Amino acid sequence: MSYAKVLSVGLVGVTGHLVEVEADLAAGLPAVVISGLPDTALHEARDRVRAAVVNSGQRWPNRRITLNLLPATLPKFGSAFDLAIAAALLGGSGELPLVPLDRVVILGELGLDGTVRPVRGVLPMVAAAARAGIDRVIVPVANAAEAAVIPGVRVRAVDTLHRLVAFVRDGTPLIEPPAVEAAPAPDAPDLADVAGQEMGRRALEVAAAGGHHLALLGPPGAGKTMLAERLPTLLPELDDEAALEVTALHSIAGLLPPGGRLLRRPPFQAPHHAATIPSLVGGGSGLARPGAISLAHRGVLFLDEAPEFSKGALEALRQPLEHGRVQLARSRGGTEYPARTQLVLAANPCPCAKPAGDAYCECSPLTRRRYLGRLSGPLLDRIDVQVTLQPVRAAELMSGDGGGESSAAVARRVGAARGAAAARWAVLGRRVNAEVPGPHLRRPPWRLPARDTAELRGRLDSGSISARGFDRVIRMAWSIADLDGRDRPNREDVLEAIQLRTGDLT
Repeated sequence: MSYAKVLSVGLVGVTGHLVEVEADLAAGLPAVVISGLPDTALHEARDRVRAAVVNSGQRWPNRRITLNLLPATLPKFGSAFDLAIAAALLGGSGELPLVPLDRVVILGELGLDGTVRPVRGVLPMVAAAARAGIDRVIVPVANAAEAAVIPGVRVRAVDTLHRLVAFVRDGTPLIEPPAVEAAPAPDAPDLADVAGQEMGRRALEVAAAGGHHLALLGPPGAGKTMLAERLPTLLPELDDEAALEVTALHSIAGLLPPGGRLLRRPPFQAPHHAATIPSLVGGGSGLARPGAISLAHRGVLFLDEAPEFSKGALEALRQPLEHGRVQLARSRGGTEYPARTQLVLAANPCPCAKPAGDAYCECSPLTRRRYLGRLSGPLLDRIDVQVTLQPVRAAELMSGDGGGESSAAVARRVGAARGAAAARWAVLGRRVNAEVPGPHLRRPPWRLPARDTAELRGRLDSGSISARGFDRVIRMAWSIADLDGRDRPNREDVLEAIQLRTGDLT
């Protein structure tokens, strides 16, 4: 036999595609040709596979070998095809009867000694195989627990090419994935540790209930970072669909913790202010990798000292915040990653950032305007909740317990509010109030009475608030009503939402 075919999976972004790996062995000068839009890592597979085959005790065919990856129009990236290429090549040379590998997806990178090494993105690859009707996969042993997360798929693992050959030739059993133990509850910061800051606490609770973006301004030591770090503790655990999305993104980035468990806690990303645009929104040569905003999908992206980030990096967040996804264009094709995250910005009022506040500030008015001006108006217009924190008083700091509720107590209210919002907007396919399109909230039956929105409409007409800001205030009003257990917002809810966005007391 001079022709053989096995199945594998290729990734474009988080979307997996079934790939047929063909091997044809013909008479002629010995050579290996790989076709099907391979990248550099895949081109180098010819040398890895040859060494692995020889060092596993198999005969390398001295013939002209053509390897083709179908569909040929789909770009192929990475080293996950190595094991499938080796199996197809040995099948085409007559060394292996490939009947046991019929309708089996094969994934894995080969070392020169024939060991099978783990690869990134196994979880979305196995999910793609399941969607294509494939119910058997062979993966590296280090990826077995991760692959077994996908229901309805029989996962088996290999640690060497020799083990795969023994399975195909002699029926030697493969390695079964280990049992996944429940993850221990992580140590998380508690909202009760925050001293004072009632306005900040309220802003955090409303943001958590509705999935709203949040900006915290104030002097050093006011509690901006402490509040932001405690936002994930107020959010409910991810459901199965969201957990699969988040775990798949971390699998692609190579950041999945050992153990093969689904990530149930909302992720928290806090990049340094020197972060580049690709590190924030995604990028890289070849296949663009997910950035911090995608790794924070269904969680929190925290930018501490936000004015210190480059202007280009901050402005690059505008489109993902609006649409909940990142679209990255490259010469070899585009990639899309989900980015439905809550953005939290923290900023000092000026560069000198005197802890005592404005009375001791050494910065000129122009310097202060330039510093906060690094947060552009279009970016801030996309931030629902914008509050200024005051310095903590001694009585609040020395109270011992912080004087506020714990994260668990607030999380219960947030969970109930999110449940009410999810039930209400299920017909629109939305989970939280922040995701509801503005036009739906301005039309019956969801439009609020004119008497309740009079102040807000006046601000829109005077130009002190934009049309986008109008919709965001309405969304926050719905979140406030949900927290209070009411079916619809009233005038007081709208006024509180205006205050949370503008800082004005009405």
